[in-house]
Amino acid sequence: MANLTQIEKLQQSAKHCRYFSESFKRKKVEEIEKNLVSISDISREYQVTRMSVYRWIYKYSSMRKKQERQIVESKSDTIKIKQLQARVKELEQIIGQKQILIDFKEKMIELAEEQYGINIKKKYGSKALSGSGLTEENTPIK
Repeated sequence: MANLTQIEKLQQSAKHCRYFSESFKRKKVEEIEKNLVSISDISREYQVTRMSVYRWIYKYSSMRKKQERQIVESKSDTIKIKQLQARVKELEQIIGQKQILIDFKEKMIELAEEQYGINIKKKYGSKALSGSGLTEENTPIK
């Protein structure tokens, strides 16, 4: 048990005394910019804090030299955005298909009205028909 805690202490002290070369940092920042790895992956793999990786990005990013603002997002966010964009596209297609169907049905009603000379479309404000057709006026008295 004591050996395990000693090993953990050695690992933690090694974390604080570690040094990464400038070329290594530049290479890792370039990989992040190309979306080959995420900040979390680098942090986990090299046992460095995420804040340190963000400092590397700030210092060595090619975007910073071009005065461009770089937005770092996780791959899961990127995947989620792509999925949502695909869903929006799919829903727009469905709406388009439904609109074509509505237009087709309206044209068919219009043609049927012309062909048969009757009014098929319901008109707003017209008097509703009674369901059974029997009213007090035309109901026979027994």
